[in-house]
Amino acid sequence: MFAYIVRRILFIPVVLIGVTLLIVGLMQLLSPAQRAAAFVSSDAQLKNLDLIIDQYGLDEPFHVQYGNWMQEALTGNLGFSSTSKEPVLTTIRKRLPASAELALVSLIPVIGLGIALGTAAALNRDRFIDQLTRVVAIVGWSLPNFVLGIWLLVIFYGGLGEVLREFAGGAFRLEPGRVSTEISIEIANGTFPIRTNFLLIDSLLAGRPDVFWDALRHLILPVITLAATSSAIIMRVMRSSLLETLSQDYVRTARAKGLTENVVNYKHARRNALIPVITLAGFTLIFLLNGVVITETVFNYPGLGRWFASAAVSLDYPAVMGFTVLTAMIVVVGNLLVDVLYAAVDPRIRYD
Repeated sequence: MFAYIVRRILFIPVVLIGVTLLIVGLMQLLSPAQRAAAFVSSDAQLKNLDLIIDQYGLDEPFHVQYGNWMQEALTGNLGFSSTSKEPVLTTIRKRLPASAELALVSLIPVIGLGIALGTAAALNRDRFIDQLTRVVAIVGWSLPNFVLGIWLLVIFYGGLGEVLREFAGGAFRLEPGRVSTEISIEIANGTFPIRTNFLLIDSLLAGRPDVFWDALRHLILPVITLAATSSAIIMRVMRSSLLETLSQDYVRTARAKGLTENVVNYKHARRNALIPVITLAGFTLIFLLNGVVITETVFNYPGLGRWFASAAVSLDYPAVMGFTVLTAMIVVVGNLLVDVLYAAVDPRIRYD
């Protein structure tokens, strides 16, 4: 196992070099002046693009340009984002915790709902519960994120939201964004200390339950949107895996020994059926960490996905390149962690 992990870690730079070669190669379709925009951080530099082209060798052959870009990237210079008005690396550092917080919180109902409903469907095969869960899974998997997100905003930020606020005495309000305006002002003024940029954690460290609740209620609608769509595939995989496990000989042997159905189903069968679900959950987390572009855009959530969507529309090439490199790194490292977790859960898997 250790040798396998070492080989995979050593392979990560190879994959990243391949991805960056592709990215820089595609950038050759742009003119040197357009590529120079990646290094422009002020209006004064915008008027002297020729100097930037000469400085970074943007009119040199491809291998020279790639070497220059890689040298800058290794020193942390991924260019200047015209969308965020700051360096790309700075923007990633600021927004990655927000996307990670949304992803980790969403993963709880995604896995919980998927496993629970998939188990119920398998144990009640071809009955009403099974038929209902399959319909829910199909609808959830087919429903676009932006459609469900807009519906939730209309319902809870609109009509039903007024009813809930009246019922809660004005204290309950589901709205887009990451925090309310009052908390945003505190963060901007430095009144609320930011230590990790995970607001749920920072609020607990600062002893501010009001900030914790404010950040949590802003996560409710995005989490529901992601859980409704992402848990559908886990539900289907859990159902299929558990049905296959229930037909195994050791399950029939357990029943023959006189074990109760709950012990057979939940202690023996479901534990082994969770193996492919764990693998799928790892890839789901990778997908969420990459920044759920549409969901963050619909709910005005200040994460990587919303930044990437704005950058793509604005033809912000440095931001797009930086996001792509980050995505490749997350996928490569995430795949390694999923493989290791898979072997840890299933003792039959050995990487020699």
